[in-house]
Amino acid sequence: MALLPPDQPAADWYSTPRMPRWLPRAMVLAFLLLGLFQLGNWAVHRLLGLFVLVLVSFFVALAMEPAVDRLAGRGMSRGLATGLVFVLLYACVAGFTAALGVLLVHTVSSVVDELPRLLNEAVDWVNRTFHQDFTVAKLRARLTDESSVIGGYAQRAANHAWGLSYTMLGELGRFLTVALFSIYFTVYGPRMRRAVCSWLPSRRQDMILRAWDLAIEKTGGYLYSRGLLAVISAVAHALFLLALGLPNAIELGICFGVIASFVPIVGTYLAGLLPILVALTIHPIDAVWILLFVVLYQVFQDYVLQPRITAHTVDVNPAVALLAVMAGGALHGAIGALLAIPATATLQAFLSLYVKRYEVAEDPRIDRVGRRVREPEKEDPA
Repeated sequence: MALLPPDQPAADWYSTPRMPRWLPRAMVLAFLLLGLFQLGNWAVHRLLGLFVLVLVSFFVALAMEPAVDRLAGRGMSRGLATGLVFVLLYACVAGFTAALGVLLVHTVSSVVDELPRLLNEAVDWVNRTFHQDFTVAKLRARLTDESSVIGGYAQRAANHAWGLSYTMLGELGRFLTVALFSIYFTVYGPRMRRAVCSWLPSRRQDMILRAWDLAIEKTGGYLYSRGLLAVISAVAHALFLLALGLPNAIELGICFGVIASFVPIVGTYLAGLLPILVALTIHPIDAVWILLFVVLYQVFQDYVLQPRITAHTVDVNPAVALLAVMAGGALHGAIGALLAIPATATLQAFLSLYVKRYEVAEDPRIDRVGRRVREPEKEDPA
């Protein structure tokens, strides 16, 4: 028999508050929700890569849909039109990749063959400029003595080679996934739009279809403008490299135009490395001229060509475009940077349809050009 405290009656002890009956169920529900959250978080992280691939496929389908619609409008079946467009597209991609690989192999082999001569010239220049007495034999002996360092470099190079092979296989799988989904989205585009609209009322259907049309227009316009800029850049750089007398000037110009136009921000500088390496193996001073031409052409493209070409296709403010590319790159690397501009253009055009704008009255304080702006005089209340 339990003993009661001396100062507490039995009736008060039996009326002491106990644990509410809903608390155990609430704790079980909280643990269940926490488990579901952890499971969802794990699933999102595991499926994020697949979601990005599907998003890329959707944008590729949007870019290809105008061409497919044009062929389908001439009587060709949609499946055959999609197959024809995508065969041409991926044939161009495969041909460009193969040509770029051949150029890289040829350039690297040329650099390796010319490396002793370049090293001798570099050592002679250092000796003349800084009054030193370095020789290639001394440098070779020093590298031979530090065999552990060389062994470490070799081991890291082997590891990188294995990792590169694994990465290339992964990229091939991603490429095939994008190809499969983009073909599916293009073939069944009308069916997808009909299925989405069937879940919405008529007013929402119009909004969705308008946004879809804007996405097709802006993504196709972005691809068109990038393609036109790539052609102009390829012709300009090929002519300049031909004037310098570099071998494979036309192929180098084409690779430069495509890489510089379709790789955001750093594409121009990545594309300039290949012709600069070729110039170093033949006439090193030409590398300086190539670098100057690349920088000047990039300025000309950014401030003259690109605003005129994109004015009727992807009309995005340059500062907004740069911010979008940086944000897309920070979110998901090169793919995010590549999709940032058409996504931003689509969002901007869609918002312009529904965001109300007001007329701005003429006021010298807006432009602030030519003279110091005077504040309007206030009337005397008296």
